[in-house]
Amino acid sequence: MRISIGADHAGFSLKEQLREKLAAQGHEVIDHGTNSMDSADYPDFAVKVAEDVGQGRVERGILVCSTGVGMSIAANKIPGVRAALAWDPDEVRLTREHNDANVLTLGAKYLGLDQAGQLVSIFLETEFQGGRHARRLAKIADTEDRVRNNSGKQGEAE
Repeated sequence: MRISIGADHAGFSLKEQLREKLAAQGHEVIDHGTNSMDSADYPDFAVKVAEDVGQGRVERGILVCSTGVGMSIAANKIPGVRAALAWDPDEVRLTREHNDANVLTLGAKYLGLDQAGQLVSIFLETEFQGGRHARRLAKIADTEDRVRNNSGKQGEAE
């Protein structure tokens, strides 16, 4: 599987460990950095990974920062991205089965490599269930389209 991965300085160490683990499992990993523990702005990395996912260059994305919250907020600004912050194996499974999450965000402050690795494995192995869940995702996609189509029309007379 092609996977895009990124982290800020707080998630750098965990990102590196996950990247190595994924590559060893045979995945093609596109690493958007950061490449050190020097202070870095999480939106820079979240947007690169999310654009890979949203534009179909990869199948999934993984983002790591201190809490995972900032990465999730930034990634979800990109059309077609459904980034989910998750801490629990059941939660990760459900984000894939019900929400077809295509980006997983993790909080390095709260997760060790073993737990993060387990969450990533579940994220990559779990399939979307479709059915009633697909109808709900279509509503989200319709909202994205509506907002995108109206973005330049604010303030115009009707």
